[in-house]
This record gives sequence, C-alpha cells and structure tokens, in this order.
Amino acid sequence: MTFLTPNSLATILETAVSTHSSLLGRATHAQILKTLQCTIPPFLSIHLISMYSKLDLPNPAQLLLQLTPTRCVVTWTALISGSVQNGKQIHAIALKLGQINDKFVGCSAFDMYSKTGLKFEAQRLFDEMPPRNVAVWNAYISNAVLDGRPGKAIDKFIEFRRVGGEPDLITFCAFLNACADARCLDLGRQLHGLVIRSGFEGDVSVANGIIDVYGKCKEVELAEMVFNGMGRRNSVSWCTMVAACEQNDEKEKACVVFLMGRKEGIELTDYMVSSVISAYAGISGLEFGRSVHALAVKACVEGDIFVGSALVDMYGKCGSIEDCEQVFHEMPERNLVSWNAMISGYAHQGDVDMAMTLFEEMQSEAVANYVTLICVLSACSRGGAVKLGNEIFESMRDRYRIEPGAEHYACIVDMLGRAGMVERAYEFVQKMPIRPTISVWGALLNACRVYGEPELGKIAADNLFKLDPKDSGNHVLLSNMFAAAGRWDEATLVRKEMKDVGIKKGAGCSWVTAKNKVHVFQAKDTSHERNSEIQAMLVKLRTEMQAAGYMPDTNYALYDLEEEEKMTEVGYHSEKIALAFGLIALPPGVPIRITKNLRICGDCHSAFKFISGIVGREIIVRDNNRFHRFRDSQCSCRDFW
Repeated sequence: MTFLTPNSLATILETAVSTHSSLLGRATHAQILKTLQCTIPPFLSIHLISMYSKLDLPNPAQLLLQLTPTRCVVTWTALISGSVQNGKQIHAIALKLGQINDKFVGCSAFDMYSKTGLKFEAQRLFDEMPPRNVAVWNAYISNAVLDGRPGKAIDKFIEFRRVGGEPDLITFCAFLNACADARCLDLGRQLHGLVIRSGFEGDVSVANGIIDVYGKCKEVELAEMVFNGMGRRNSVSWCTMVAACEQNDEKEKACVVFLMGRKEGIELTDYMVSSVISAYAGISGLEFGRSVHALAVKACVEGDIFVGSALVDMYGKCGSIEDCEQVFHEMPERNLVSWNAMISGYAHQGDVDMAMTLFEEMQSEAVANYVTLICVLSACSRGGAVKLGNEIFESMRDRYRIEPGAEHYACIVDMLGRAGMVERAYEFVQKMPIRPTISVWGALLNACRVYGEPELGKIAADNLFKLDPKDSGNHVLLSNMFAAAGRWDEATLVRKEMKDVGIKKGAGCSWVTAKNKVHVFQAKDTSHERNSEIQAMLVKLRTEMQAAGYMPDTNYALYDLEEEEKMTEVGYHSEKIALAFGLIALPPGVPIRITKNLRICGDCHSAFKFISGIVGREIIVRDNNRFHRFRDSQCSCRDFW
C-alpha cells in the first residue's frame, strides 16, 4: 500500500466516511503517517479532519486541527460541518417535545440541514412543514443559491408566488442572486418590473442585485442605467458595477468606475480590489495595477486569497514575473486559482521548466482541474516541449480524470504549429472527436502565417469565416499571408470581400505609460508633442540596427509598392513609434512596456530583438495574441509571434 499517491489516500478516506468505517479511516491515517513520514499535505489534513468529524470522533479531529500548522477556512469548515451533521440529535429532541411545528424552530432545522449538505433531510422537513411563512421560503431559495442550484431556487420562487406568497426584501435579493447565477436575463427583467411595482426599487441591496443580474447576463448598459439611477450607493454597489464591467471585457470602464468610487471615498473591499486588478491585467496596466496593490496593502486586504490570486494573474499577464513570484510565495494561503495563475505566468514567459516544476509541487496540495491543464499545455506549447506536451495531453483522461476540451486541443495545434509541424497540426485537427472551434482554427492559421503555408492557411481561414464571419482579424491575417507570399491579387480580393460584406479593420495602435499618463500612437503618427525627438530616435535606431545587420522585412509592408517605399512603410509602424517614445521618456534601465491592440508585425518583432541588444533595455510587448519579452537580442516567444 506504500505506493498509493496522496490523491488515492484521500479517496480511501472518503470511502471510510461513506461506509461509516472508522477502522478503515484510522488505518488510512496510519498509512499516511508511515508513507509521508509525518509531513501531511494540507489537503490530506482537511480530509482527515473531515473524516473524523463525520464519523462522530471529535477528539482526534480537534487534535489534528491543533497539529495543522497552516489552518485555513476550509480546515475549520471540515471540522464544523462534520460536527454539525450530528445535529440530527437536536432535531429529534425538538420532535419529541413537539416544538418542530414552531415556525422558527422548523425554519432553523431546515436551514441547518441545508447548510450541512443534508439535502434529503432538508427536503423532507420542508415537505412536512405546516403552512410555511415567508422566512421558510426565503431559507429554501437562499440555500438553493448557496448550494449552486439556482434553477431549483427559481422553481421554488415561482411555486411561492403561485400559492399567494408576497416577497419581502430578502426574497427579492435571494431570487436576484438565483437569476444572476443562472444567467436568466428574461426572468431578471420580469423581476425588475415586479420590484418596481412592489416599491422596492429604492432599496440599495435590491438595486445591487439587479446590477449583478444585468452584469452577468452581459447587459452592461442596463447595469449602468440602474447604477446611475440609484439615489444612494454603498460599497457593494461600486463593487458590483466594477465587476460587471470587468466580466464583460469593459476593462477600461471598470477602471474608470473604480476611480470614481475612490473619489467618493468608498472603502476598499477584497472583492472590489480583485475585480479592478483583473481589469488592469486585461489592459496590461502594470503601473496602475501596482498602485492598486499598494492600496490593498494599506487597506489590509492583500492577504485575501482572491486578491492575492488576482495580483499573481495581473503581474503574470503584464510580464513582471519577479513580482508575480513574490506575491505567490508571500500568500498566506493558496487555492487552485493561485496555482493556475502562477503556472500561467510561466507559460506567458515560455518557461516550461518552471511551469512543470510548479505543476509537480502543486499536486501535493491541490488536484489539477480543467484550467490547470490548459496552463500546463500552453507552457509546453510556448516552451517548445512537444514530446512532453503530447504525453500530458494523452494522459489527461487516465491520470487526471479530465476530458480534453476545445482549449486543450487548441494548445496541441498551437504547439505543433510553433514547432513547424503544420501538416501534422492539420491532421490532428481532422481527427479531433469534437468540432474544431475558433481557437483551434486560429492556432492553425497563425502557424500557416509564420511558416508560409498559404494554401493550408486558406482552409483554416475559410473555417474561421464560417464560425466568426464578422471578425476582421482573420480576414486581415489571410490577406497579409497572401501579401507576404507576393500573391497581391489574392490579398486584394480578400480585402475587397471584407469591404463588400461590411467588415471594417480596426485601426492599429500601440500605447506606453509614462509618468502616470498613457501615450497612444498609430502608424505614421506625427501628432505627439515630442514628435521631433521621436523621429530623431527612429532615425538613430534605424542607423544602429542596420550597422548591426538588420534589414527591414518588406513583406510586412502589405501594399504592392516599390521596395524603397516598402522600407519606409514598415519603419513607421505604431509599435516602433511607441518604442522610440519610451526610449526618450523613460529613465535608463527601466523596462519599456508596450501594448498593441493588434498582433505585432514580423518586421517590428525582428527590429525589437536588435534594439533590445543595442540599447541594453528590456522591452515587453503585449499584443492581442500573446506576450513578448525582448532581452539581449532574444524574445521569450522563440520567434513564433
């Protein structure tokens, strides 16, 4: 039995509970001590405490809790929930004394069974209750939401209304939570109307719930309408509005709402901080994210597990891996989101070795989930570990008990494509047991672009046009691929088709933050107040790059021009102008961080490698596809942009 893994031992402990076998539980505990030499992983300690509590053995459960060096909420919950399950004895006494029909006693007993996971007992007690008051219905609806069963909560609310029940403040709040969790926009709208007719629209808690419903149902404008119409707002109102914007990719708007709340003196909460940090992660707002991190420390919420996880994610997505590691290692407790965020941070860097080391370490404390495997496979893809990536993908079902999804297949296609195995990647797509998604075909199209496979690229693009006909990026990528191959007629035809069906290409732009101000540039931009300095820096860089062996790649001019005109065209792309500004505006030695709303072009990518070596600066670029870290004439993406 010494070969059993920690996960297998945890499963045996669960079996001991389900079979009510304290003997099996104690034997497994002994085996854990023998196998792991007294160093019990935190998640196994939780299983042990839960097992002893549920088998009505409180003394060893409490002793284990005392011996656990790092206790968290889950540890205490394991003890409490196991002990409360023995509350059936209290219920029996209430029955014997004839007090169970008292509406307060009955409601409390129902609430106890619901919160301790005894659904059958809770349902039976609810069914046997005499005429129920609104408190009992509220308890049912609220507990169904807390238990992750919003559909059941909705059914009970409808039943409550059919028997003539009149909702109160708690009923409205609970049902709004159910609509939000179930993403039921139509029901949410109807309830909004009932709230107005019932005279509760002025209540802050109810209004907050309505904002949450609209936010989770992707109706940000309606959420804003309710928010702006509130006569009084509390911190939850601001938190909910920030979260509504952030969850719907309105990152900049989320940041603006946050700043408005700060001006009004709203107290920081862990939920608000984690939401706005996620928003800054989405727009690569590292410096602004740092300032929120400082506010979190000042407000004493930086130790919150959700805030910590958001910080790890933000620093990872902004390319500041050192800060990412520091926050992760300083977290007082971690959950699976924390681990996934840190692994993802290494994946962004293409550091497959660190990602795999952390993945192995994680498995002694947590069980990998669907997202974990996406992060790991992404690290293998960006790190060029094709063999390892294939092994992990093939073992997903048997070893990790996870069914591969579209994101995992996309990672493998991306991995094969990055390694130059474009035909093999296409064969993999053809053999997929599920329908290839946008991300799968997108990964193949990108590989075709990099390795000059326009025919296969057209197949990928045609499938993308069917799945997402309005996305200009796929059309532009195909057009650029034909242009790079000198097939100008086909490139022009793709652009004409875009115009005919009304698809407009978004204007490319790049931006840099300097002295708490965001500076935005477009191609050939000469509007900046320091334009003369920027142009001088571009000339200087071009001269030094050419001396170092750089030749402009005119394939990325993407217009059928004379060669000299093409060289001028690629020399004034928005990311080059942003870099020139960064070099004159930021102090020496400070990394230059550029964000671009489109994909960085191949010539700019090559130029940035040269420049990073020439000026001795770290240049970090976040485009709409991935993250690039240029240092010493090399890029973290291994030249697969």
